[in-house]
Amino acid sequence: MTIQTVSLNKSHGGMQGVYRHASRETGTDMTFSVYVPPHEDGARLPVVWYLSGLTCTHANVTEKGEFRRSCAELGLIFVAPDTSPRGDGVPGDPQNAYDFGLGAGFYVDATEQPFARHYRMWSYVTEELPKLVAEHFPVDAVRQSIFGHSVGGHGALTVALRHPDRYRAASAFSPIVAPSQVPWGIKALGGYLGDNKQAWRKHDAVALIEDGARFSDLLVDYGDADSFLAEQLRPELLQAACEKAGIPLNLRRQAGYDHSYYFISTFMDDHLRWHAARLEA
Repeated sequence: MTIQTVSLNKSHGGMQGVYRHASRETGTDMTFSVYVPPHEDGARLPVVWYLSGLTCTHANVTEKGEFRRSCAELGLIFVAPDTSPRGDGVPGDPQNAYDFGLGAGFYVDATEQPFARHYRMWSYVTEELPKLVAEHFPVDAVRQSIFGHSVGGHGALTVALRHPDRYRAASAFSPIVAPSQVPWGIKALGGYLGDNKQAWRKHDAVALIEDGARFSDLLVDYGDADSFLAEQLRPELLQAACEKAGIPLNLRRQAGYDHSYYFISTFMDDHLRWHAARLEA
């Protein structure tokens, strides 16, 4: 599998790259970023996967996430894919809304037309891109973790819960924890997966836990000034599900913070150190 280098920039002794490749899963070109920290020749490094939220590309966290200093210190590779397929012929929301279609793939493999051909973000982020990254970067196949923001937090939690043996750590900033129960998720899951709500449960962290999925422990931060908190995020539902299932959850309410990258960048170092502790050899 080949990749095209879009840009390379040295940062904190490591290299921040942006890359493009032709995706088999989405049938489009896909762009992603990878930060590789300074390391000795031949070393294999732990990798953290970061899934972004609505309207975002790889660029949002790459440019605003403030993760490179910590990753350089901790020796972590940081991978950030796009949030949906893009390009000519890729259908978006008929009403051009921001919460469905382009920029809003919701990390599912769509089964409904006209989205089924290109919107295969689940298989892209769990299968195709990891194989591509392993081929081109010095990643340790065993030491992997995942986190994300908002819809990306939803994606990270569901990926971890469905692949608990693949990821040593999982965390989230302001995740949508129960998309089957909130407007963003109902629109997206219905549009991509159809009316069969049983199929939705595989992409709903709370439902997965209710259905028996488990993970070692979880870290979730949210801001109490987040305008989406009450209607879309519903962290109390995750707390209740984890308590019932016996999953250790560190749910942190951060006073005065909103949904933006000002919030994410503030607590990025905390999350990376939490991941690094679980990624130690």
